[in-house]
Amino acid sequence: MSGRQPIAGIILAGGRSSRMRADKALTPLAGRPLIAHVLARLGPQVDFVAINANGDPGRFDGLGAPIVADPDPGAFAGPLAGLSAAMAFARARGAALLASAPCDAPSLPADLVTRLRRALDETGASAAAARYAGQIEPMFALWRVTMQERIDAALALGEASPRQLLARCGAASVDFDDAGGENPFENINDSADLAAAEARLAAR
Repeated sequence: MSGRQPIAGIILAGGRSSRMRADKALTPLAGRPLIAHVLARLGPQVDFVAINANGDPGRFDGLGAPIVADPDPGAFAGPLAGLSAAMAFARARGAALLASAPCDAPSLPADLVTRLRRALDETGASAAAARYAGQIEPMFALWRVTMQERIDAALALGEASPRQLLARCGAASVDFDDAGGENPFENINDSADLAAAEARLAAR
């Protein structure tokens, strides 16, 4: 990454965790908080990484990452709000790109940012998103921080999800079907998903 503007990373943990019925990001998986697994995967791929979360930031003490809250933390306005806050954070620190990932995907690819960056360089697009089994994975994306204005405009119209915005801005996409038969973008949403993830880790 030397000679380039820094790449920032954001782990999106600003939701209500309603299906998990607990703070999803801090739910233990193999003895560590779920978000710690994501941090260990995304952190080495970027120059610096932050956590987008609302509520008491002290609950993330010990993870070694700054906390970036939504513009209106009590509104739970969705991933676009977290991305807007993260882009402001990244721009203030000189980053040109922002890599995003949710807090509940502990198997995200170790080469996610490299491959998305290549797609941006080749296409000149404003963003690039992962694709698996023919489906776009909009939370796993690399964004030019200049997209903040478009994100803020979408938020003003009541949008919450990045999927439609990625489609409108002509985002590039990168196929990750070569992940070895296991979906690297699988989310852990409830106790059944958590048990399955524990079993996969044990099998490895």
